[in-house]
Amino acid sequence: MKRIVLTGGGTAGHVTPNIALLPKLKELGYDIHYIGSHEGIERKLITDFDIPYYPVSTGKLRRYLDPKNFSDPFRVVKGYSEAKKLLKEIKPDVIFSKGGFVSVPVVRAAGSLKIPCIIHESDMTPGLANKLCISVATKICCNFPETLANLPENKAVLTGSPIREELLKGDKAAALNLCNFTTALPVIMVIGGSSGSVAINKAVRAALPKLLEDFQVVHLCGTDRIDNLLLNQKGYAQFEYLKGELKDILAMADIVISRAGANAICELLALKKPNLLIPLPAKSSRGDQLLNAASFESQGYSIVLNEDDLDENSLVEKVYELYCNRKQYIECMAQSSQLNAVDKIVSLIDDAVINRP
Repeated sequence: MKRIVLTGGGTAGHVTPNIALLPKLKELGYDIHYIGSHEGIERKLITDFDIPYYPVSTGKLRRYLDPKNFSDPFRVVKGYSEAKKLLKEIKPDVIFSKGGFVSVPVVRAAGSLKIPCIIHESDMTPGLANKLCISVATKICCNFPETLANLPENKAVLTGSPIREELLKGDKAAALNLCNFTTALPVIMVIGGSSGSVAINKAVRAALPKLLEDFQVVHLCGTDRIDNLLLNQKGYAQFEYLKGELKDILAMADIVISRAGANAICELLALKKPNLLIPLPAKSSRGDQLLNAASFESQGYSIVLNEDDLDENSLVEKVYELYCNRKQYIECMAQSSQLNAVDKIVSLIDDAVINRP
């Protein structure tokens, strides 16, 4: 039996692509194990899949001043020792890492043990955790054509991001019923990231009088961000967060307004959903969403509206532009080379096992 260790965590975006690989890996007979952190979201997300989970110590390596910068390197060193011990016990044939700081001690330990490592970089430019792993990686998967220039030529592979199979099986009728919508008007889905976006929420709600003339709007607005004054607004449905029903909402949506997190936009690409991206601004991030959005716009998959230019009028203008040209965006997405990521990545994993020294 082939044995694989998956790793990655800190945010859902570093875990859900691993989850997307599970059905194919199980189909091919892999014995699957997971190494994550003690307290990270990955532990909670993986428990549903009956996979052995092993926690190791980890620390965030920051580029800014923080008192934890003095203690966290010791946690990383401890995590490396713990990971090396675990890998000697598990004896995997291959490692697949989705990134996040918990992956650093695991991948570096695997490298020291000559275990092949496939790592995945979601964003346009590699994050610090993956930068620390590139030297020991066998192959580096990425989402964007532009990323290839930032990676070693003999290791980089454009795969796209693995998408959970369940997202492709949404039930539009169930979503219409959940939202109390009709089939008479098209649907806009709004999602501002896992915790919502104050700026997007404000602009969408200000634009509702105009948008609701021609659309219905389902709004995933984030925890504690429901507007009680709009609870009975016809054609407008609000949810803090959706889990199982998300696939149904995506199936129902004709167009999507979204942040530009790499995993989120790759899901929109896989589902061929015309989208308006409002990336997180550079002042609130390392600027990766701006680069992600620019790439999708240049490839013809998206329209981009920067947050600095966001108000109710600009939002309405871009929504109508997107909807009127939706077929053009769907056709571009259908021709993408970043689809079928699961098969591409599992093929790399298999090759690494077969060719292991």
